[in-house]
Amino acid sequence: MDDLEALRQRRLAELQARQAQQAGAQQDAQAAAAQQADAEDAAVDRILQQILEPEARERLTRIRMSRPELAEAVAKQLVTLAQQGRLGRRLTDEDLRTLLARIPGQDRDIKITRK
Repeated sequence: MDDLEALRQRRLAELQARQAQQAGAQQDAQAAAAQQADAEDAAVDRILQQILEPEARERLTRIRMSRPELAEAVAKQLVTLAQQGRLGRRLTDEDLRTLLARIPGQDRDIKITRK
């Protein structure tokens, strides 16, 4: 009986060690992914800082607070244009508003029913 109990204990210790190893590897992968996402966000912010006037950056920041998906789409579009060299100058607030007007938005149907 002692041999059987010792074997069970050893097997349990092996399983726990393997499980701890897998959890550590998974945490490392998540940390690396988060670090890569932060680096990408920082690169996008640097590019936006170079191509947008301060007023336009402020407007984009306010949009990001209220509609993050719209701000993300606009930022991606602006970064793509900048990387392709299609922007000849820094964009002003008026240019950004024109760009925002051209992006189709989700039409929200708000219905108020009174009882």
